[in-house]
Amino acid sequence: MARKHAKRGGWMDEPEAEEEAPPPVPCWLCGRPTGTTIVWHHPVPKSRGGRDVVPMHGICQQTLIANFTNSELQRAGLDVDVLLTHPPIRKFVDWVANKDPDFTASVTRKGR
Repeated sequence: MARKHAKRGGWMDEPEAEEEAPPPVPCWLCGRPTGTTIVWHHPVPKSRGGRDVVPMHGICQQTLIANFTNSELQRAGLDVDVLLTHPPIRKFVDWVANKDPDFTASVTRKGR
């Protein structure tokens, strides 16, 4: 029966190449660097003809979905400053500014 790996020069003897991680991408809504999980969000919903995607934290995307309808997101388009003028979004961005990039929490749903 043949050995799977040679005694010398096998897979364990190879030095591991250390790759540099790319710099973290900033979140479209809050501007913080993204963590290990990046959500690619359609600022204009796909149901409304949106094709562009932007990187976001999961909690930031949940907040947008909880506070805006698809029609409101379509009107805002790719302009994040329009979304930041709404008091609940501004309050959320100010609150999450000092959190860890991988921070997550439950988001309350808007009563519709």
